[in-house]
Amino acid sequence: MMLKTIRNNLALTLLPILMLSSESALADHVSQNTTNKTAPEKPVAQSLTLEQAIDYALSNNPDLQIATERISQAEAQLGVALSAFYPQVTAKVGYDHSNNPAQVFSMIVAQRDFGPNSINNINDPGYRQNFRPEIIGKLSLFRGGQDYHNSKAAELGISAAEFERSSVRNALIEAVTASYYAYLAAQEAQKVAQDSILAIASELKLTRQRYEAGTVLKSDVLSLEVKSAEAQEAQIRAANAIDLAKTGIATLLGLPVDQAFVVTSASSMLPAPKLASSYNDLLDLAVTQRPEVKAAANQVEIALAKLKSEQGAYLPKADAYVSYGQNSQSPGFSGSKDNVTAGVSVEMDLFSGLETKNRVSAAERKAAEARETERKTKLAIEQEVKTAFLKLEEALARMRVTEASVAAADEALRLVNEQRRAETVTITRYIEAEAARNKAHSNTIAAHYDALSAEAALKKAVGDWK
Repeated sequence: MMLKTIRNNLALTLLPILMLSSESALADHVSQNTTNKTAPEKPVAQSLTLEQAIDYALSNNPDLQIATERISQAEAQLGVALSAFYPQVTAKVGYDHSNNPAQVFSMIVAQRDFGPNSINNINDPGYRQNFRPEIIGKLSLFRGGQDYHNSKAAELGISAAEFERSSVRNALIEAVTASYYAYLAAQEAQKVAQDSILAIASELKLTRQRYEAGTVLKSDVLSLEVKSAEAQEAQIRAANAIDLAKTGIATLLGLPVDQAFVVTSASSMLPAPKLASSYNDLLDLAVTQRPEVKAAANQVEIALAKLKSEQGAYLPKADAYVSYGQNSQSPGFSGSKDNVTAGVSVEMDLFSGLETKNRVSAAERKAAEARETERKTKLAIEQEVKTAFLKLEEALARMRVTEASVAAADEALRLVNEQRRAETVTITRYIEAEAARNKAHSNTIAAHYDALSAEAALKKAVGDWK
């Protein structure tokens, strides 16, 4: 009666676990099939502003998708670590066929077929077979804290993966912003080059007519031809810079390089870059919010948790187990021949060939490496913030200087135009003044875009887009 009660209770205990295992296996199968399906590609607009380009990159960039998948992997690793706290249930079937007296005797007893005549043939029992279906449950009671520290390391692993994604996101937005401004700057440079080509071509045509009329020298024609070649070269460089910048943007957006799209400015007025905080304030902000700093500190905690896990191997281990099954000479199951075994086992490694010692030593070195990596990360971020701060200062100063030079270049060209109409300056001097004016405008545009890119780099350095 007691045996049947134990059997029924055990069956009721194991049934939900087996059902849960089946549902988990089915869910894994469905999840795998879903993962294998190719996700539909997100359509890209024909015209992208900076904000639209950033939004598209955040949803389609492969590096960011990889970082997201690593978070899912870390979550799965946590599930693996937590599985140590749950019972482990195994179902198996065994078959034996033997004429060994000791084994045959144990089979007869286990099959509950022992009778008064069984002892008479104990030395020559003949062949006998045994089928044993059984369910085995095992629960870890204590493993020196290894399961706990492994689970803590796995939890920290999720945070590390999230910090990695934040770092990728921060760098991605800065890269898209810099590429966007590089594209617009190249477009403006191309416009300046095209205007120069048209202006020089007009002057070259007029000068050739004057040369044929004998009113100007051949050197004036040659000078304009050289200027025309230089303007065409500048136009080629600008066109190539546009293609390179567009290729870089396409890669950041996760698009083929031949994807058709156009980058446009959201408004005719570019934002004004500025330096709103001191270097020390920016450095403090970077140390507190840069995901790389948090990730490095997180790796130190992971290494310490793994060290404690390895140290737990010095302590004893205790497991509880229960087995429910039957023994019979034919396949099948009979409740009259079932049996239950339950118990607790404790074991401790007395000597493992110094494996435990060396594993602990390796974990200690790993923790020391993590600490040095954290220090190195802080130094690298300090350098990055300092570099970005100085570059933004330089870019803002250049922008102010170039803006002032535009007014001077415009006035110089106006004066040369008046002198040219009075025929008191050569055509070469006029072309030089016009080239200086075009270069001043081009430098102003480039300086503005450089300042915006430097501002984006500083925002990335302090972790504004984490």
